[in-house]
Amino acid sequence: MDQKDREILRILQRDASLSMTELADRCALSKTAVWRRVRELESQGVIRGRITVLDPEELGFGLMIFAFVRTSQHSDKWFARFERAVTSIPEILECHRTSGDIDYLLRVVAEDMRHYDEIYKRLIREVDFADISSTFVMETIKAGTELPI
Repeated sequence: MDQKDREILRILQRDASLSMTELADRCALSKTAVWRRVRELESQGVIRGRITVLDPEELGFGLMIFAFVRTSQHSDKWFARFERAVTSIPEILECHRTSGDIDYLLRVVAEDMRHYDEIYKRLIREVDFADISSTFVMETIKAGTELPI
């Protein structure tokens, strides 16, 4: 990956809706050269997709929660159930397996506390946990998807 590839990635992280012509103009490359580079970055898995970032509050999801999950089970069978449960609940936006005292960290959005309680109950019905502790976001100071390249 050279500097032009990095420049393309920096620009696309900020605005993935740009046409190849607009991207080429910003990178001082031909449209064909930019198209080829973008396709190569996609085939290498560097570009995994192009998304539109939505405002959760504007769509009625006024509550963001970080759920800290502990389990006493680490079998393949338990993990398969957990993975199915997490991927079946659309309000669970992220799930990370972590080191330390917490086994998994979930980022969840909900309309309100009642809605989160429904999500929580659905999750614990489907999988056995040692503990789930939830922290509710009061204010987001910084959020983003842009990597420092």
